[in-house]
Amino acid sequence: MLEGKPIGGPGPDRGVVFQNYSLLPWMNVFENVYLAVDAVAPHLAEAEKRERAEHYINLVNLGAAMKKVPRELSGGMRQRVAVARGLAMDPKVLLMDEPFSALDALTRGTLQEELARIWMETRKTVVMITNDIDEAILLADSIYTLTSGPGATLGPAVRVETPHPRSRAQLIDEPRYQRVRRETVNVLMAGRTRGAMDSTAEKKLLH
Repeated sequence: MLEGKPIGGPGPDRGVVFQNYSLLPWMNVFENVYLAVDAVAPHLAEAEKRERAEHYINLVNLGAAMKKVPRELSGGMRQRVAVARGLAMDPKVLLMDEPFSALDALTRGTLQEELARIWMETRKTVVMITNDIDEAILLADSIYTLTSGPGATLGPAVRVETPHPRSRAQLIDEPRYQRVRRETVNVLMAGRTRGAMDSTAEKKLLH
């Protein structure tokens, strides 16, 4: 459901950033982003479409790499292109599926800070999947854990009340960070325990 309406398939109101970049290798940075703009806003004049594509490329600090193709970019730069493409669609919700998991720790930390900065500028609704609790606390306002097992469900929301902008250095010494981290771990552990119990009960029923 989105704004009270059922979702029956893909649509321009939902942008997606995948884990593996999913860029077209024969197109340069500008063309990869422009393609998304042209697809969702064909009614715009050519100059407006180009301006929108360039705006979001600059927003992710890739203005100097606009004419480079994906093979000429680092992993972090490719993911910046994917973020720019998702934002350039001007979706109501941006869905991010573990967007930084394939990156090294330093690049991941840099892109986390970039995403936080971009969110401060755009205020888009972002739904991000991550296996990193600290990443979730750094970026999110609400954390929903996923229980284990075949019948996995979303656990209760854990609220992150630390105001934006946030930094890792700030969070480490903040009591609210320790509380949220402890609460999130507890919810995860409780979910795993329930999942294991449900799985055992299911096996008994099958046998």
